[in-house]
Amino acid sequence: MSVLVTGVGLIAPNGTGPQPYWTATLEGRSGIGVLSRFDVSRYPVRLAGEIRDFDAAAHLPGRLLPQTDVSTRYALVAADRALADAAIEPGAYADYDMGVVTGNGQGGFEFTHREFHKLWSRGPEKVSVYESFAWFYAVNTGQISIRNQLRGPSSALVTEQAGGLDAIGHARRTVRRGTPMVVTGGVDSAFDPWGWVSQISGGRLTTSDDPARAYLPFGSDASGHVPGEGGAILILEDAATAAERGAPHVYGEIAGYASTFDPAPGTGRPPGLRRAAELALDDAGLTPADIDVVFADAAGTPDLDRTEAEAISALFGPHGIPVTAPKALTGRLCSGGGPLDVVTALLAVREGVIPPTYGTDGVPEEYGIDLVRGAPRETPVRAALVLARGRWGFNSAVVVRGAGGGRDD
Repeated sequence: MSVLVTGVGLIAPNGTGPQPYWTATLEGRSGIGVLSRFDVSRYPVRLAGEIRDFDAAAHLPGRLLPQTDVSTRYALVAADRALADAAIEPGAYADYDMGVVTGNGQGGFEFTHREFHKLWSRGPEKVSVYESFAWFYAVNTGQISIRNQLRGPSSALVTEQAGGLDAIGHARRTVRRGTPMVVTGGVDSAFDPWGWVSQISGGRLTTSDDPARAYLPFGSDASGHVPGEGGAILILEDAATAAERGAPHVYGEIAGYASTFDPAPGTGRPPGLRRAAELALDDAGLTPADIDVVFADAAGTPDLDRTEAEAISALFGPHGIPVTAPKALTGRLCSGGGPLDVVTALLAVREGVIPPTYGTDGVPEEYGIDLVRGAPRETPVRAALVLARGRWGFNSAVVVRGAGGGRDD
C-alpha cells in the first residue's frame, strides 16, 4: 500500500510555508542569529535558529493562547496549513478515519518556566490549571486532534532529534493498518532561560558567535550545532482514498522507514545508524543504487559527524552519493528537524535540485562523503534517504520518492 504526502505545513527559522522555505534554502538565507527572547549576553551560547515575527493571535483563537506553549502554537498553525494544503475540510473523512501522530522532544519549556516562576514567587494558587498538560510531550497531538476533531488512532513519539521521523514512520504504519488519513510530523521549541540552559548542559552546542560559521556540519572546523525551533507537519493518506476524494496534489510517497538503537558503550558493536538505513531501504524495496541523495542528521561535532560519515560511505561507497544538511541554515530543531528534512527531500525530488550545506567549506578526506556545498546541485532525484539520530542511541531513517513509484504490497 502506497502512503502519500498530500499536504505540508512548516514553520522554520528561515521561512514559513514550503515555497518561502525552499527559496531561502536554495539561496542560502539563514535563520540563525543572536537569540532575542531574553538577554543571552552572559551565556556561553548565544546563537539560535529563531522564528521571528510570529504572531500566534493572528492565527489562533484567543481561548487557545492561555493554554498553549509556543511550540504547540507552532504545531497548531503548521497543522492548519497542512490540512488546508491537502484540501481536507470537515466531512472529507469520518472523524474516526483521521488520526494524529507527532514527535516531541522538549515539551512546553517556556510555559512551564513561566508557571514555575509563579509557583516560587507568588504561590500555587497563581499557577495556571493548563500547566497540567501544556508541558507534556503529547500535548501537540492532543491539541491538533481536539482543534480538528480527529478521533482516529493517535500517539506521540519521544526520541529527541529522531522523534519526528519516528512519528512519520508510525503514522505510515497507522495508514497501512486502515486509517485513511493521519496528521504527522514534529515541532519543538525551548528558548526560555530554563530550556536554554538545559540545551547548553548537553555539551553539543557551539559557542561561536559568527552566524555564518557557527554550525558547520561535517566541516573541518565543526564545533557543535546551533539549536533551532519549529518543524513541519505532513498529511499522510492512503493513495486509493486520496485519489477517490480528489486530493489536489501529491508531494510524494513515504516509501520506507526503520529505526534502531545503538548498543551499549563498550560492547565493541557498531552504532545502529547504518542498519536503520539498510532496513528503511529494504522496507521501500530499494537498493543503495536507487537513492540519489542523503539528507544527513549532521550533528556538527567531529565525533558524531565522523560516525555518520562512516555509516554513509560504508553503505553507498566512498564519495558514492551526494550528502546534504540544509539544517545548517536553521539549526537542529529537535523532533522538528526530521520532518523538515522530509519536506525538503520531497521538494528536491519534485524540483530535481539538491540544496547545499551552506557554511561548511572543508570536509576531512577520511569522512569519504560527497557533501553538496556552495550552491544547489541540479540533478534528477528519484528517491532520497533522510537520517536522524537522537541522544542516547536512537537512530531513524525514512525513504521518500516521487508519487507513482510505489508498491501495492
